[in-house]
Amino acid sequence: MESLKAVFWKPDPQAQVRKCNQIMRENTRKLDRDIAQLKVVENKTRTLILQASRRAQRNPSQAKQAAQETRIFARELIRTRKTSQRLITSKAQLNSVAMQVQEAFAVRKIEGSIRSSVGIMKDVNSLVRLPELTGTMRELSQELVKAGIIEEMVGDSLPDELEEEDEEAESEVDKVLGEILRDRMGKVAATPSTPEPVQQAPAAEDEDEEDAEAMLDQMRGRLEALKS
Repeated sequence: MESLKAVFWKPDPQAQVRKCNQIMRENTRKLDRDIAQLKVVENKTRTLILQASRRAQRNPSQAKQAAQETRIFARELIRTRKTSQRLITSKAQLNSVAMQVQEAFAVRKIEGSIRSSVGIMKDVNSLVRLPELTGTMRELSQELVKAGIIEEMVGDSLPDELEEEDEEAESEVDKVLGEILRDRMGKVAATPSTPEPVQQAPAAEDEDEEDAEAMLDQMRGRLEALKS
């Protein structure tokens, strides 16, 4: 029945506008949520790095293990930042698509016809390859094809830049650790020294040891969920 309607009746332009706007708003909200979640992961990872550094200072016998942990956490932090930056760029690109689509529909309303846009097709093709948006962006591309704004369906292949993500360069890890630990040392130097309660140190240390691995597993799980 729907196929017969498509043959004999043209899509309602207003319905098409509403449908496209709805899909783009949903995608924007999803990107906002994912970016906010990644910010939480980033802050937790910074905390884990600082906890491992403090543990190494309090207990020299654990210095080697703590140093290994800080490098693991630093790699996770680098990946999280890269994912977050990719989503921020994609959100800006999606906003650009939304403006171009509105302009295309406005031109059709004035001129009575619509011209396909290579620029929109290129942007949509890029966004549909983003794992976080694949499903809904395919739906948007279908609506834009129906409206005549783009001429063909987008491909299914993932872009090359999303296939890298191996081990981070050691120099980049060193840079991140230097940034975080230098900030901590600066804060310590700026704060008047006060005796640290000796009786509280063991409890804090034990808590750090118990929580570090669990928080790392949780952090990795969230990051993988965002990427999938």
